[in-house]
Amino acid sequence: MFIHNNSSLAEIATLLRDSQSVVIISHVRPDGDAIGSQIALGASLQELGKEVILINEDGCPPSLKFLLGSDKVLIPSEGHIEADLCIALDTANHDRLGASCVGASKFVKPVINIDHHITNEGYGDFVHVDPDSPATAQIIYELISEGGFPLPVVSRDSIFVGISTDTGSFRYPSTTARTYEIGADLLRMGVDCGALSTAIYERYPYRRIELLKKLLGNLKMTADDQIASWCLDLKTKEELSIKPEDSENLSDLIRGIDSVQVAVFFEELKGGSVRVSMRSKSVNSADVSVICSHFGGGGHPLASGARVKGELHEVEENVLNKIHDTIT
Repeated sequence: MFIHNNSSLAEIATLLRDSQSVVIISHVRPDGDAIGSQIALGASLQELGKEVILINEDGCPPSLKFLLGSDKVLIPSEGHIEADLCIALDTANHDRLGASCVGASKFVKPVINIDHHITNEGYGDFVHVDPDSPATAQIIYELISEGGFPLPVVSRDSIFVGISTDTGSFRYPSTTARTYEIGADLLRMGVDCGALSTAIYERYPYRRIELLKKLLGNLKMTADDQIASWCLDLKTKEELSIKPEDSENLSDLIRGIDSVQVAVFFEELKGGSVRVSMRSKSVNSADVSVICSHFGGGGHPLASGARVKGELHEVEENVLNKIHDTIT
């Protein structure tokens, strides 16, 4: 678990200002905070005249391609990238940057690790992790402000999306007064809250509804209805042509059931592993980052995940038993 930072935002801003070329990476299966943080920092540095390369193992998901600058997030090709420094964003575990991204950037030094996950491993040459920040995008806003860097429209929109998606539209307990202040600053600068919120939350493919119908059919309630869980197997994914982003945040739906304290989504992956996405209603109920760390994962007290080797139903049983032992 991450213990302390070794770099201030002022120090990182100086490193960025003194560099001419930068490669920026975020985690596999990127969400709005990962992509938003990448685009926002990249656009700001480009305004300073820097050469910026944005890479992600899976590229930008279709659900986020409404963002200006999303076309600049590339899947790395074979070969090595040359740059003055590498920045890893919103990624607690070095391996979650993805093999292709790690391979493409492995000769780029120094590495700057900027994140908000309390489970961050502290990898890299310069580390700034702020677990009190609800989103990495909020840290990027503070970094840009600290450095006196430009904040173009592309950066403003992307920061808003990053913060909104990681705070559940400014609803989660991790949301701070500072988060609202930054949101207000962005709106005063011209960010269209309504248009961006519609793009984030009200535009999804019909297959997501088909997926929801399937999942509701196998919803399980255990531990006196305190644990809600559902599973997505490979067969269903193939039948419905499900894409990775279609299953994002589905745990939040069943967490809303009155009696539920912990909600879990199990997704079978190719290669004999299972993606576990876990949500808790409150820290008093369960710190799911602790539970997920038992399975090699991590995240936040109320929202965490893991990738676990094993058969779907075997992993399901083991994880549910661990949750049961925690809350009962």
